[in-house]
Amino acid sequence: MHRRRPTLLAALTLTAAATLTLSACGSDGSPGKGEGEIAGSDAGDESSASPSPSSTSTAAAGRPKVELPPDLRLTFEDAETGDPVKDAVLADNAERMRAVDAAISGTDPEGKALGFYNTGKALEAAVSWVGQFEKANATVTGHVRFFDRDVTLKGTTSAVLTFCADESKGFSKDKETGEVTKTPVTKDSYVQYNTRLDKNADGVWQTSQILSTRGAAQCQA
Repeated sequence: MHRRRPTLLAALTLTAAATLTLSACGSDGSPGKGEGEIAGSDAGDESSASPSPSSTSTAAAGRPKVELPPDLRLTFEDAETGDPVKDAVLADNAERMRAVDAAISGTDPEGKALGFYNTGKALEAAVSWVGQFEKANATVTGHVRFFDRDVTLKGTTSAVLTFCADESKGFSKDKETGEVTKTPVTKDSYVQYNTRLDKNADGVWQTSQILSTRGAAQCQA
């Protein structure tokens, strides 16, 4: 029997886990508003995007290998700053974003990477969001581009990272029927994120807090 998906999950964005997280972090954002504004289907231009960080960052600290299905692609710009510490923050944040989608799409069914790259409230909210996808029998497909990624170090074990996401080419997909939900691109297809990462004893920069502003003017393409 076909499962009926909740209205909220009818057109999910690939990175909506962060939107859910902001409610746990005390943001004044509005989870559930704007999650459906995703459209487009072509892969887009990757000329300024970095290669997948999973190929270069999995060896250290016993990092789990994060794999995504072939119909799902995330690209991360501004991956190299010239500062090795900032670059490590950017790499682990990228793996965090990939880990959420790996858990949703089923390539990491046990959520090993999810727990590896998240901690505290960010982990709780990410797990909850993945669970909502499971209840809706939905997965994710398409392409999301992350850009304007900027790191500010706060001492030796804490950092603030802000970045934008272009979700205009990301889709939700019904697992049972394979139907892809498409909606028009609007300003809410672009999201600004403000995150905190803390370096654990193994040297991994885990996301502990993440706030988002959907439709932020500074992230409009």
